Amino acid sequence: MRGLFFTILMGLGLLTTPVRADGEIAGEFDYYVLSLSWSPNWCALEGDARGSDQCDDRHDYGWTLHGLWPQFHRGWPAFCRTAATPPTRRQTADMADIMGNAGLAWHQWKKHGSCSGLAARDYFALARRAYDTVNRPQIFRRLDKPVKLPASVVEEAFLKANPALSKDSLTITCRDGFIQEARICLSREMEPVPCGRDVIKDCTLKDALFEPVR
Repeated sequence: MRGLFFTILMGLGLLTTPVRADGEIAGEFDYYVLSLSWSPNWCALEGDARGSDQCDDRHDYGWTLHGLWPQFHRGWPAFCRTAATPPTRRQTADMADIMGNAGLAWHQWKKHGSCSGLAARDYFALARRAYDTVNRPQIFRRLDKPVKLPASVVEEAFLKANPALSKDSLTITCRDGFIQEARICLSREMEPVPCGRDVIKDCTLKDALFEPVR
């Protein structure tokens, strides 16, 4: 019903920008967006200024899990009403190995995981499964200095490493001149699906900054 509502609005020309719907009913969504962040770029953009432990030199994070986001074909639910018990500190801490820090895991549960219709434990398990099923191109870990490259090169690297993906199910985003994230659209069964129009926002930079793993 929700998807039909958005389709009608789009057809009437009344909906032209993405819509975030806070307080939706948990479990009502169309597909997932798996968002992978290049940690060195996040650290350059904001993590270093925050003094985030994720950016400490003792770590060697590359593509980290930003989140697994329930999505409508147009718009997305957030901060949903759910009877699920919030995650424990142990559960969020256990996600730090792929997310960089436990604080992000907690925030992702509140904003997105609460909309999945899953218990926190099951949501984090699904997010880890999604992360593990994507081959993250190793070539970027071999960089020994910052480079500038077209965002399309990052997209092609992901497509080559993941033959099941298509350009319709993958988008590369940029922020402030840096490559920011690789976002992959997945069904509830974790199979690639076409992304909605508000998710496909391919970065068109020809000289996006890309920091090496520290």
